[in-house]
Amino acid sequence: MGSGSLQTSSQRQTLRHIYTAEIGVREATVKNDGPEVEKYLKYIGLTKGYSYCAAYVCWCLHEAGIGNPKNGWAPALFPAKRVVWEKKQQKPIGAMQGLTTYNLQRTTPLAGDVFGLYFSELKRIGHCGFVDSWDGIWCITVEANTNNTGAIAPADDPSHPIRAGPGEGVYRKKRLIKTIYKVADWISK
Repeated sequence: MGSGSLQTSSQRQTLRHIYTAEIGVREATVKNDGPEVEKYLKYIGLTKGYSYCAAYVCWCLHEAGIGNPKNGWAPALFPAKRVVWEKKQQKPIGAMQGLTTYNLQRTTPLAGDVFGLYFSELKRIGHCGFVDSWDGIWCITVEANTNNTGAIAPADDPSHPIRAGPGEGVYRKKRLIKTIYKVADWISK
């Protein structure tokens, strides 16, 4: 393993420590506010009240010393040169209609990569967060501006009780990989 690989591994560990330390952050009034939420938003130049999933990702990357778009718009985290995994719809062919295939530029996303969810009503990625683990069927994530629907943690963990959208804080969640649209690498590329 070259020194570049060791540095990348160290950066992933540092980033993971930073983003998992934020699990349990909660909004003050469920209106995209509160000291920690406003810290994420301030980093990208916004004030309380704005959606902050992308701000959280950018803030965590910054804290780990990793360059980022410093942007609150989730699609900004997925430029083509950074995308390492993407869900693609296959053209219908006979009995295979609707089959989903994956264009894998890397077989498995890694902890610290950024995932994006596609919202058909927006016609774009509308939510993002960190991949924490990936097993081929499930992705464990850490994400902000979400709520506790589907969150995973021990019952006594403050991040216990998954869904993107209007949220209430930072949670660890378990998502089916088939719901993830893209994954980007801000560490190795």
